[in-house]
Amino acid sequence: MADSGSGGWEFAAGFFIGGVVGGLLGAAAALLLAPQAGEDTRAMLREKSIELKERAEDATVDARRRAEEAAELARRRMEEATGEARERTATIRESAKMMVDERIAQVKDAIEKGKEDAEKKMAEVRQSLQAESAPKSPSA
Repeated sequence: MADSGSGGWEFAAGFFIGGVVGGLLGAAAALLLAPQAGEDTRAMLREKSIELKERAEDATVDARRRAEEAAELARRRMEEATGEARERTATIRESAKMMVDERIAQVKDAIEKGKEDAEKKMAEVRQSLQAESAPKSPSA
């Protein structure tokens, strides 16, 4: 199945060329079978062949121009899509960086909190050990 975005102009050009070739063959057959003098027929064939050659050249130039326009349009669309993809990638990258930085800050805060809690606990244990190891006063 032909892709409508890429093969449409090729089909149209092929169809047109087929029409031109068919027209040439029909014209040649009509001229050869027409009741005219040989010289008149040859002159008419020359004129028709020159005319059809010019039409074919015009059609070729037109098809080439359309193909170039389509290629330029495709190139511009591709550049736009690439630019949009780059912008989205930059946005995602920045968002991910911010998220990672936030997580790093949370981990650092948790580590600091853990250190503080550990120091408090160590101070409590030291006080408890000092209290246990201190001489007890005699009870009366």
